[in-house]
Amino acid sequence: MQKISLKREPNLKSKFEPFIYQKQAVEFVKDLPYAAIFHEQGLGKTKIAIDIMLYWLKNGIIDTVIYLTKKSLIANWEKELKNHTFMKPRVLSQNLAGNFYVFNSPARLVLTHFEVLVSEKDRLELFCKTRNVAIIIDESAKMKNPESKITQTLFALSDLFQKRIIMTGTPVANRPYDIWAQIYFLDKGKSLGDDFDYFRKSADLKNSYIDNLETRKDFEDSINIIFSKISGFSVRETKGSGIIELPNKEYHVITCDWEFYQKDMYEQIKKELRIVIKKDGKLKEDSSESVLKRLLRLIQVTSNPKLIDSSYYDQPGKFRILENIVQTIINKGEKVIVWTTFIDNVKWLTSEFKDYGAVKIYGGMNIADRNESVERFLTDNDAKVLIATPASAKEGLTLTVANHAIFYDRNLSLDDYLQAQDRIHRISQTKTCHIYNLIMKDSIDEWIDALIKSKYLAAQLAQGDITLETYQQNSNYDYGKIVHEILEMGDEANE
Repeated sequence: MQKISLKREPNLKSKFEPFIYQKQAVEFVKDLPYAAIFHEQGLGKTKIAIDIMLYWLKNGIIDTVIYLTKKSLIANWEKELKNHTFMKPRVLSQNLAGNFYVFNSPARLVLTHFEVLVSEKDRLELFCKTRNVAIIIDESAKMKNPESKITQTLFALSDLFQKRIIMTGTPVANRPYDIWAQIYFLDKGKSLGDDFDYFRKSADLKNSYIDNLETRKDFEDSINIIFSKISGFSVRETKGSGIIELPNKEYHVITCDWEFYQKDMYEQIKKELRIVIKKDGKLKEDSSESVLKRLLRLIQVTSNPKLIDSSYYDQPGKFRILENIVQTIINKGEKVIVWTTFIDNVKWLTSEFKDYGAVKIYGGMNIADRNESVERFLTDNDAKVLIATPASAKEGLTLTVANHAIFYDRNLSLDDYLQAQDRIHRISQTKTCHIYNLIMKDSIDEWIDALIKSKYLAAQLAQGDITLETYQQNSNYDYGKIVHEILEMGDEANE
């Protein structure tokens, strides 16, 4: 293929030297046809990716590098590229007319997001046939669902890229089988097989493992060998491996008491849901994900009853605790992030903490307003509180001006939980980080806490972070028992 030449080549020097472990990752990856960079969030994967790009371009291995990321992270990548290089990327956007000029330019560096990939599939295919193109996919867990349009598009384009790199700190975003599609994009099934349904059955965290030792052992053996199968093209470092010194991260589990009407509402909804999701004294479905969809109202009530009942005007039990924690943090002269799953909570809590200059990030905000909230929180001393949903702000942001993260409520996503807390626990943090989990007493919050812990252990085993022995010493599968207790215990015996 004919090389693309420029009248004036860009300056391909890096502005900063990498850490040793970043340099080692570059050396491991730079000459491979495909690779996975799975360093834990906060360890500077962006710098690794940039240095690999510069190596490819300096040596004429690649004509153009495409960085693919989430739409909300485009501005962050532009900032990082400006900080680390002397290059300015061309941006493919949802302005299809403007994209014409990008596709017909000899650009060395192109930045775009997942939705553009789908809408511009045909032109991207032609673009890749005219030059040697590499792709670096940021937050590759976005493609965990092999049936999604984004993932199917990437599968179709995969062979056209001369070099392929995926990056995420949480390759097992929620359950071990989430890693399959990401790896399939790289090697078309050579390492983890080409049958997703078969892989899923062997790598699914189920409620039934608490009672069935044989299926539990099969599950543990299956996920124990995942990382060894992909280790020839994957790099993974964690903060606990000693490669870099970061401040400690301390966890605080805080049990909250119910407000009277909140508790009454919770019990009524629990009774109603027992009838819906039970059959012959057992849960209708074994899948925790399916059950959780039906239990969403319980999660909402433990968080803020107003989410489902607009006539509720009392203070939820968690809010009283939250208010005290936030006040204590601000009295120390420190900043705090409050995470909640629900957009209405973001708006409500932002209003409640307006005297502390609270700013917000949630899905549905336009990019300009979102970026303004981030900038204010980073630079304005009066903006002491950030209220955000993990879905909108868990990735790509460095928010180390704060060293406190409070989870007012949580959904079932392991990825949301890990990524969100590590916005503050990453390179450039100098203070001890405090993670607070607010849990309503005797509620579904306890199930979510147990299940997230089990998912985290399974993820660590699949990612090669811990040994099978360590996993077995720490896992207990109690989440399978807790969900039954939530639905079947309590005042039912007296009915």
